[in-house]
Amino acid sequence: MKASSYPIAVSRIRKLVLRDTGQYLTDACQAEIEAVLASMDNRVSNAIEESDFQTREVTILLADLRGFTAIAAERPAAEVVELLNPVLVKMSEIVFKHGGTIDKFMGDSMMVLFGAPVSRSDDVARSLSCAVEMQCAMRELNSVQRDKGLPELFLGIGINTGSVLAGTLGSDVYSEYTVIGDDVNLASRIQAFTLRGQVLVSESTLDRCRDFVVVSDPMTVHVKGKPAPLNVYEVLGIPTRGLRVPRQEVRRSHRVSVRMPVRYQVIRDNVVLPYTYHGVIHDIGYHGLLIEPEEELEPMTDLKLEIDLPQLDYVARDLYGKAVNTKDTTNGTYVGIEFTSISPATNSKIQLMVQLQIFSAA
Repeated sequence: MKASSYPIAVSRIRKLVLRDTGQYLTDACQAEIEAVLASMDNRVSNAIEESDFQTREVTILLADLRGFTAIAAERPAAEVVELLNPVLVKMSEIVFKHGGTIDKFMGDSMMVLFGAPVSRSDDVARSLSCAVEMQCAMRELNSVQRDKGLPELFLGIGINTGSVLAGTLGSDVYSEYTVIGDDVNLASRIQAFTLRGQVLVSESTLDRCRDFVVVSDPMTVHVKGKPAPLNVYEVLGIPTRGLRVPRQEVRRSHRVSVRMPVRYQVIRDNVVLPYTYHGVIHDIGYHGLLIEPEEELEPMTDLKLEIDLPQLDYVARDLYGKAVNTKDTTNGTYVGIEFTSISPATNSKIQLMVQLQIFSAA
């Protein structure tokens, strides 16, 4: 980036912030943005001059709007932009605040680097603070969405730390600074396991910040391309910075006991397998189900669900979930399913059904 283009970049950032927050950037903030752009530009230029690609340790953060595809499919393009743009603007502000580098936007997701092109001693800590603040910001954005009558949006964030090749990829026609390597792929796999509002980190990331962050017990997952299962951890909070992931608060809702049939298909590598299984729902809430499946379900299995709601004359077909835990009972093994993607129409129907069940039991 040429120095003469810094004011243009700052102007674009200023306009985005003004449009979506109604606030102007201060002169000091604009000057700081230009200084950071210049610093990053110099470091990238120096790295390119020294070598096309360099091996370096990087923390990769991948954030994805869970279920956004289903929401976008039901709305005109202009409304989809109205939903997506404030999220990307706010997340970009948070990334910039914590010194991360946005590697790329991929539709409704973004890839952020900590440690490339600029490396700092606290890259991992900054990536975790960034992720938790992103989830906190989503809670505030959803409050605005509800006031506008728009659907809520939820991020799933995966983080991994490892050795990558960093440099400029491409040709004279088009090129970009990026990172490649197995640890980038692993970050993507971890992100795919996340639920709505969740931050998952690899063991390599946790090993570098165990005294900094509070996490859940390890969850064992099987990752494509890895011969042995891996442990991932859910980030719950960062006590020293007064940060807590609001995910648990979002998940709280009424749950009611029912006995209803459910049909489900297993999803592997983003492909819905053709065979349909049957099960029984034993309880249901706004964000998930407890089912007795026809066949054993491994934790973290992705599912496409179909539920009949006869009292509402409605069939919920556009519903996806993930098996998050199992519960052994005298009657068999039950599986907890958390919704990962649900259309606004189905979401409102399930909430209405839960409310009707509560009312009838009162």
